[in-house]
Order: sequence, then C-alpha cells, then structure tokens
Amino acid sequence: MKIGYSFWGFLGSGVVDTPDGGRSHRRPFVNALARQGHQLVFLQADRDRSEANDVLGYAFDAGLPDLDVLFLEWRWPIPGRNTTDCGSPGHTCDLHRQDELLRHYTIRRRVPTVIWDKDRRLSPDDAWRQRPGVAVCEATLVPTPGATSLLFPADDQWLDSAAPRALAAAVRPLTLAYVGNQYDRDDEFDRYFAPAAGYFPHAVAGKWPDTGRWPHVAFLGRLGFPAAMRLYSQTLATVLLLPQRYARAGQITQRIFEAVLAGCLPLCPAEVHHSERFIPEPLLVRDGSDVVRTLRRLHAQAGTAAHTQLLAHCIARLEPFRLSTQVRVLNTLLDALVGSGAAR
Repeated sequence: MKIGYSFWGFLGSGVVDTPDGGRSHRRPFVNALARQGHQLVFLQADRDRSEANDVLGYAFDAGLPDLDVLFLEWRWPIPGRNTTDCGSPGHTCDLHRQDELLRHYTIRRRVPTVIWDKDRRLSPDDAWRQRPGVAVCEATLVPTPGATSLLFPADDQWLDSAAPRALAAAVRPLTLAYVGNQYDRDDEFDRYFAPAAGYFPHAVAGKWPDTGRWPHVAFLGRLGFPAAMRLYSQTLATVLLLPQRYARAGQITQRIFEAVLAGCLPLCPAEVHHSERFIPEPLLVRDGSDVVRTLRRLHAQAGTAAHTQLLAHCIARLEPFRLSTQVRVLNTLLDALVGSGAAR
C-alpha cells in the first residue's frame, strides 16, 4: 500500500532542543514497513534536513499525493505553539497540516485512516473514534474499547542482541537517572524520584523548566538522543515516571526498552495499571522509601549473578514491544480497514 505517514519529529538523532520521544523506534518502524513492501511518503516537514542538517533519503511531500492509507501520529493543540498564526514567532505547523490532511483524505476522499494516539489525547468519546474508515491505535496492552493496541516498537535486532551478563558487568557510576521531560510528572517525581535523589549519585535529563522545589536534584537539561542513551548505559536504575493518563491505562512508554537495552534497570510504580506485565516484581515500587530500599539492594547486587538474572527477566518482559509483532498488528489492521469497503 502507499501510506502517507504524518509525524512531527525526527527519523534520525535530531536536535537537542526537542521533546520528540520517537527517535528510538520511529525509524526502525518505518523501515520495517518498507521491507514489507509498503511505499511510504512523509507528509509533515522534513525536520531532519531543515533542523539537524541530516539528509536521510526518505520521501517527503508537502502536497497532497494519492494514497491508499493515511497514517497519523496524532497531534493536539498546544497553546502558543501550533495554535498560533502561521509564520508567527515560535509557531509550528504540525496541527494545521494534520487538519489539512484529515480534511482532504479522511473527510473528502474517504481514504482509510489510522490514528496512532501515542500521547493519549483522544477522549473515549471523540468523534474520530466513531467515524467510518478511521481506526484508532493506542500504545497500551489494554486500549480504549474499539481501539487497537499498537505498542512502541523495539527493533528485533536490538532485543535479540541484548546480553544480560555483559550489561550487568558494565561500570555504572550513577545509581539513578531519569530521561524525559517534566510534562505532567511533578507529583510522580515528588513521590518516587526526589526522595531517592537525596541518597544516591543521580541525574535528570530533559526539559524541566520549574525545578525550584527540588534544589538537591541534579538536572542536566536536555540531551541529544545519543547522549541520553549513554546516560542510561552509565546508570544502574531509572524510575518510569508516567502521567496519570498513561498510568491509569497501563501505557508504558519507549523509555522502558531504551533503559533496559542499555542495562539500566526500570523501577516502576506499582500503581501503574498492568505494571506487573512489563516489570519483574522486585522492581515494582510503592513510594520514595521503597525506591531507596530497592536501589540499596540493587547496588549491593551490582555485577552479580542476581543482577544478570534480573536484567534477563527485564529483557524477556520486553517481548510484547517486538518490532516484527507490531508490524504484523498494523498490517492486519490495514488489511481489514482497506478491505472493509472504506476506501474511496
């Protein structure tokens, strides 16, 4: 099929000053779709070229080419950024472009459309969920009724090459780190990360504009994607901090496999729905004191057979994220969507 793919971010490493969380999985995902025989054309701006001076050779089209399927990484209104007039300072045109694509393909031409709601911005009663010819995907094992589970994909080769013994043997000068931005995570940071930061060498990478309440925490600011991955490789453990809209739905982000495949153990709040399906029980935590106790135990086990075994268990729990599995999910969905008669 010819798939028009809309995303606002990067296929390569991109630039430091961006919140794009798709850089570990988007390029393997689209490459795998191409290997399946699909023709992909990207419909948003080529930010790799314009912002990172990175020419990757993918096909971009600023127009409205003929398509078999429209695939959207869903964008939502962000006041002061994509809701402003085109050309105004700080404006990004992702939302305007998405609106144009929906009007042209989904509404006027009734092209089958897949919305990947990676950030859980569509309400359960959103009209797009009810529209014929539109399928909604969510990055959780238990999606909203009517939606399809499409997890953030972890490259098969990355999963298969993970070596727990070598990862456990690596020197890790930091005990605790977090990679990600502040958005909607203050309460979780207060409860789980900040107490432990007072006891262990640690670092936080990402956009955290309001840090006054945590003077003891070492904030590094934003890091480029390769540097963020190096931070994981130097750290014993991280805490998966999830906004409540993710935690209630059991949506674990790509941070889990970015951390684990670098040998960084993922502590997860037990309150996250279905957390036990992704995280071994010894790494489930209930509060800050539990994080401190767990980190002390992990520090004592570092480099031992127990450490190796725990990493092996974490890697095994990543199996649902396997790229080839997610590609099969999408192919099945596309076959059903196009074959349902929804095509123009």
